[in-house]
Amino acid sequence: MRTNSKMAIQPEISLAPADRPWLASYPPGVPHDIDPEFYASLVGLLEDSVRRFAQRPAFSALGDTMSYADLDRYSRAFATFLQQSLRLAKGERIAIMMPNVLQYPVVLFGALRAGLVVVNTNPLYTARELKHQLNDADAHTIVVLENFAHVLASCIADTPVRNVLVARTGDMSFFPKSVALNFAVKHIKKIVPRYDIPGEIPLSYAFEEGGVGTFERVDVGPDDLAFLQYTGGTTGLARGAMLTHRNMVANVEQAAAWIRPHVTEGQEVIITALPLYHIFSLTANCLTFMKIGGLNQLIPNPRDMRGFVRTLRPIRFSAISGVNTLFNGLLNTRGFDKQNFSALKVSLAGGTALQKTTADRWAATTGSTIAEAYGLTEASPAVCINPLDLDEYNGCIGLPVPSTEVSIRDEQGVALGANEAGELWVRGPQVMRGYWRQAEETAKVLSDDGWLRTGDIGEMQPDGYVRLLDRKKDVILVSGFNVYPNEVEDAIAELEGVREVGVIGVRDTDTGEAVLAVIVKGDPSITELQVRKHCREVLTAYKQPAHILFVSELPKNNVGKVLRRELRKQYAEPGSAKVETTQKAG
Repeated sequence: MRTNSKMAIQPEISLAPADRPWLASYPPGVPHDIDPEFYASLVGLLEDSVRRFAQRPAFSALGDTMSYADLDRYSRAFATFLQQSLRLAKGERIAIMMPNVLQYPVVLFGALRAGLVVVNTNPLYTARELKHQLNDADAHTIVVLENFAHVLASCIADTPVRNVLVARTGDMSFFPKSVALNFAVKHIKKIVPRYDIPGEIPLSYAFEEGGVGTFERVDVGPDDLAFLQYTGGTTGLARGAMLTHRNMVANVEQAAAWIRPHVTEGQEVIITALPLYHIFSLTANCLTFMKIGGLNQLIPNPRDMRGFVRTLRPIRFSAISGVNTLFNGLLNTRGFDKQNFSALKVSLAGGTALQKTTADRWAATTGSTIAEAYGLTEASPAVCINPLDLDEYNGCIGLPVPSTEVSIRDEQGVALGANEAGELWVRGPQVMRGYWRQAEETAKVLSDDGWLRTGDIGEMQPDGYVRLLDRKKDVILVSGFNVYPNEVEDAIAELEGVREVGVIGVRDTDTGEAVLAVIVKGDPSITELQVRKHCREVLTAYKQPAHILFVSELPKNNVGKVLRRELRKQYAEPGSAKVETTQKAG
């Protein structure tokens, strides 16, 4: 019997197959439904895994490896410290501001074991962004890697934070490596800016202090909040999506059911380059592969592509997740093609549209077809996933995962037929409770009968496969015709010599809006004329870029997604860089 789990299967949704046409396209071995309360909480998932896989490696980073037994011991000690030394009560919020280091899973599961609500926090936040999140979440406790403590120090006086635990890079290493690591980070690489936070507590002390105490198990159930996962920062101040333990367990069960025919318990190694504080990596990598006893190989700084490739060299990994820019970056880094890909069987893309050129190059280089998936923070996040045994890129985001309904709706909320474009709506046990303390914002996206309006434009094929066309707010209206930036970006990316491209709409006196393509060159010799010639060959006239700009880099978020809002701010809004510097297509 699994720890803290239910034996009976209780499907969330019991619809006839006719109501879910995608079921006929399901891969063999994938169930139509899952039990969203298979574990009463993520604590139950943890306890089950550390018992079954105690001696297996769980997480590796910077040359150190932590077993499932180590994870159990360290997270229990940290939970004990939170209970006994800080006196934190069930339901209090704790912010975690760390990249992919071994301390992250320890702190995460320690906080959940203590019954706290985790507020994942981007270490690259500015003081303004950090202050907003800490205040909005009413977080009294934060764990921060010392490299980023100076940002916290600059705004902490204007937040409710009263407990600061500071992690150091070498905390999880044995002596003398721990000392050498901390010295190198602070005095050789000089990547720990000076800061002053009176009363800060070393995380290593918390581990020691909690290790000699007695942990008191907290009753954490399906309806308790597990995370305040902030989202929407690219459209204004971020909102906290309330994700319950039931939401998260459901999505782990959905993802695990999808990959189960292709994995072996206790044998898999997944490369975790996307940050664990992001919902995609948190669920798809950390939680799902922990359920099957896999090893998460953490990459603390995936922006250092050369270092990333060096880390991969000795590892026979069987799975990797990423966004289009990460896969593209690896493919363009010297030495990656020399990696041993013989064990690779799961390549998963999400977070942003996967481009065909990237997918084709990845398959040719690694022998593994990327399975594109779709999700959003408000759905914990997985909604649709492609079968993992695809022969080639299919341009779809896949099929709705078990116990999930997807519907394409028009502006009035009326369901549309096959191959008709409209807003993608989602319903399932993974859909959030709502936005933290924002009832009006919640009402805008959640219907009374549980449907989540995603704001994404898509269409469903007769066989149930879903194609994502674009974000509703990003659609460009050219002379009354809808232009989807994803389609234009994908077309331009096919041109040899283009490394990256972002597409937005700009105002135009003749057509209302016009297409602007902002391009990063892979080949310095590529010209605007070549781009225009290519676009004329592959795009109908109104979809072709009226303006083309070449830049050195595109603005991206923490997982490498191109930020169209920033592109609009730079090139399309009043006072931004003049698009007129490019020649408009005639």
